[in-house]
Amino acid sequence: MENGGQRSVSRNIIQNKQYFTHNLLHIFYIFAHIILHMIMIPRSITEKLDEWVQSKIRKPLVLRGARQTGKTTAIRMFSRKFEQYIELNLERPDHRQIFELNKSFEEIITAIFFFAGKRKNINNTLIFIDEIQNSPAAVTSLRYFHEDTPQYAVIAAGSLFESLIGSQIIFPVGRVEYMAMRPLSFIEFLKARNDLQSIGIIKSLKIPESVHHQLLKLFNIYALTGGMPEVVATYTDTNDLVSLNPVFESLITGYRDDIEKYARNLTMREHLRHILHTGFRYAGERIKFEGFGQSAYRSREMGEAFRTIEKAMLCELIYPVTQPELPLLPDFKRSPRLQWLDTGLVNYFAGIQSEIVNATDLINTWKGIIAEHIVGQELLAYNYQTSAKRHFWVREKTTSTAEVDFVIQFNNMVIPIEVKSGKTGHLRSLLQFMTRAPHNIAVRICSNPYNTEDVTLSNGKKIRLINIPFYLISEMYNILPDF
Repeated sequence: MENGGQRSVSRNIIQNKQYFTHNLLHIFYIFAHIILHMIMIPRSITEKLDEWVQSKIRKPLVLRGARQTGKTTAIRMFSRKFEQYIELNLERPDHRQIFELNKSFEEIITAIFFFAGKRKNINNTLIFIDEIQNSPAAVTSLRYFHEDTPQYAVIAAGSLFESLIGSQIIFPVGRVEYMAMRPLSFIEFLKARNDLQSIGIIKSLKIPESVHHQLLKLFNIYALTGGMPEVVATYTDTNDLVSLNPVFESLITGYRDDIEKYARNLTMREHLRHILHTGFRYAGERIKFEGFGQSAYRSREMGEAFRTIEKAMLCELIYPVTQPELPLLPDFKRSPRLQWLDTGLVNYFAGIQSEIVNATDLINTWKGIIAEHIVGQELLAYNYQTSAKRHFWVREKTTSTAEVDFVIQFNNMVIPIEVKSGKTGHLRSLLQFMTRAPHNIAVRICSNPYNTEDVTLSNGKKIRLINIPFYLISEMYNILPDF
């Protein structure tokens, strides 16, 4: 019996080891596959980087964007076009030391190439300085890259240096240029899935009815996962919503740890924590700083905390405009709408993922807020200017209130965009806007097929309403010139 029991225990130990080894290998395989997939996700920003590197007046490029939006991965993919590539990460003391020993710029250049084991006489060289916020001296050197060694293409990036601009760090004015990196757009989401056929159909604007419904399903998945590269890669490879939870948790933990570093004091740190803990539940809503998130915090305190998070490009405070014509002048005295970096983060931390999974129409999800939020995300996803802002329109009077979800500038016009399904009569705010607008073009984003309607307003004015399905937002600026 004793020997039999020992053999049984030994057999169980072996089986447990085999089970553990099998699962460990399985986890390692999935992790490795996801990392490989992340590296291979094509990003549209590389087209803008091509334009930058070929410009005759090229300056060092500062790539701005929130943590984990794929800046480093995109640059590494872009580096394949160069004969030589040098990457410095200034979180590493040995890399940071290159810039901080009071050397001349010529000595710094020599040290960079020597450290990387590269040749200085190769003009087709890309130098990438990551986490540059860790060294003000490195930021200063960008000026001399522009003035003394313009033959080298230089890109700098950092996870949170945006919050330091104008305070601890001063960028050399006029000697650098900027570009914004954002979460994946819907088109990039399709590229990540290698769904080139859907992209081709979208670009053609000729959408059969059966394909229309399939594209809506794909967009709903995009609205569910959002556009953070690691989330998209994980879901694409596993098709498992539960597997995204640790990724979202890791992202928000990283954001909290980073942003707290730049709090002026313990009190401000508490304000930042409060916003990152409760703020996702207020996505898409107009907010007041005073008492935000059922707190006792004052308006001034919360306003400062929100602006710090906004500088880190984790959120945007979208202020309304009140006029239907140019220029778009936000009214900062009115309550802003809160737009977060990514809709997938909102879904997870607001606890509404299951509602989206079961939704037949995105507009009916969470009182329509998620549909508006993902539209706002898409409107900015194809814009690489760091100064780009979103706007919405309000008409607030004691007798009535009207609000249009978004307005955009197209040529010399302010085009209203309403995210809503149903009959035209339900678009009261948009129709009020159009009675005041000096043109006749309006846009509705919805789940219906792409089409147009001729509408006569109560004052007799005739307008053209363009109905654009969610998946065609990327083509809006190609659609508008036809009208």
